[in-house]
Amino acid sequence: MEKSTEDTKRNTKNVVVLAICQALFNSGRTLTFIAASLVSISMLGDNLTFVTAPVTMMLVGTAAGTLPSAFLMRRLGRKSGFVIGSIIGAIGSAIAAYAVSIDSFLFFNLGIFLFGIYSGAAQQYRFAAADAAPEHIKAKSVSIVIAMGVVGAFIGPETTLMTKNLFGTVAFEGTFWALMVFCALTAVIILGIDIPKLTDEEYADHGRPLRQIVVIPTFIVALVAALFGYAVMNLLMTATPVTMRIDEFTDNNIVRVIQWHVVGMFAPGFFTGHLIRKFGVVRITVVGSALLLGSVFIALAGNSFVHFFAALFFLGVGWNFTFTGGTVLLTEIHTPSERNKVQGMNDFILFTGLAISSLSAGMIYHFFGWMWVNLAAMPLILTVLLSAIWLRSVRRKEQAALGKPMHSEIELPLE
Repeated sequence: MEKSTEDTKRNTKNVVVLAICQALFNSGRTLTFIAASLVSISMLGDNLTFVTAPVTMMLVGTAAGTLPSAFLMRRLGRKSGFVIGSIIGAIGSAIAAYAVSIDSFLFFNLGIFLFGIYSGAAQQYRFAAADAAPEHIKAKSVSIVIAMGVVGAFIGPETTLMTKNLFGTVAFEGTFWALMVFCALTAVIILGIDIPKLTDEEYADHGRPLRQIVVIPTFIVALVAALFGYAVMNLLMTATPVTMRIDEFTDNNIVRVIQWHVVGMFAPGFFTGHLIRKFGVVRITVVGSALLLGSVFIALAGNSFVHFFAALFFLGVGWNFTFTGGTVLLTEIHTPSERNKVQGMNDFILFTGLAISSLSAGMIYHFFGWMWVNLAAMPLILTVLLSAIWLRSVRRKEQAALGKPMHSEIELPLE
């Protein structure tokens, strides 16, 4: 009983610390999504082919940072890995701010790339929440940490508006100095986590080779749900500020659409874990796919403020269900000694794909327009839907082969 109480207290502390860091990270990330696109438009003029390049560089940096972050956290522990990542993010933010002041698109992309490396470490917050959590509240711990990103829906956009003209005529320079402050704060706050390092035995045990793990159906669907759900969200979210600016919406309109999109992304996390425990991760992933599909239909139906607002909000909720589902599935398949390499490989593939989708969004938009950005998302959504249905079929066959009764997913919550 005493051991259980101690574990619960440790988990509560970890979730609180990680949730605060997630809130700060997502505030900075939302700020970057908004400000980087608008800075690009200002710097590039009429040729918008590479208007999404800074967001793409952030995602390239995220992909580049995933495996080194996983290695550092395996060797030095979660705490040290997170601190190093935050410091790199602060340096990158300072470079981006300086680049805005001298109107250098090249240096701006370099700074955003370094912020992306920090993002590669920060993406591990959700996995860290599961490291020391008792099994029965693991999904809830993960979903709460993801949910705290909703704070970024308010702090990020409001900070963007407040700091846009902080340095006189140089728009958005102050915004990226504020981003540096967010990164520095996470470096300090993360010192409060209490996640044990791997034991000598766990560190010495490298577990199964990745080639054996990546062919497991649960891994495949976990990756597909997170990757394609995220890619769809990224395609539409990256192109939306550009589309709205071309359609002559105000900065305030653009900020509100992105703000409530981020609310849709993270607010459901306060109950997504409960829904997964009650209805099963497969069902929640299927619902998420349906919401993503609905957001595309809304976006194709018109280009009024209401259409942009509703499409991006449902896009966010659909992302939450598919991304949380993929994260929970991934935590099922690895041992403690395997977790860093499995999580690192998962995020490396994930954010490499996102970098491609981000750059593609700008090119598709420039050459074909907003409609085709949305149409390009539909095959990805259908892939998530079909993969989830396939996993459900695989698990039911496994149950039948073991002679177990065909229970409903409500009785088998992780099915």
